[in-house]
Amino acid sequence: MDNCIFCKIVRGDIPSRKVYDDGDLLAFHDIHPVAQVHIILIPKLHLVSLMDADDSHTALLGKMLLLTSKLAKEQGLNNGFRTVINTGKGGGQEVLHLHIHIIGGNIPPMVRRD
Repeated sequence: MDNCIFCKIVRGDIPSRKVYDDGDLLAFHDIHPVAQVHIILIPKLHLVSLMDADDSHTALLGKMLLLTSKLAKEQGLNNGFRTVINTGKGGGQEVLHLHIHIIGGNIPPMVRRD
């Protein structure tokens, strides 16, 4: 996708602070982190969201989930971390390219409890 910001990052048109890069996946630091560690993990294949995934993406999705844990550990998140996959506009997805947020450190609460 020519206008997709994550596709531009994959192509190298937009710089990123890479954490991981292979033939299938790219991980980089979020430019607006919500915690000490905030990494975005994306497939290099343009896949709009989890709703667009099908059986042909099984291996890719499995690889993403396993890599999530590995990257979190490499960032020192041994006590745990949060993974977030916003799906579709109704799910708060802002960039229409499947991505996983890997968040750790001083994590803000997911739900306000006043």
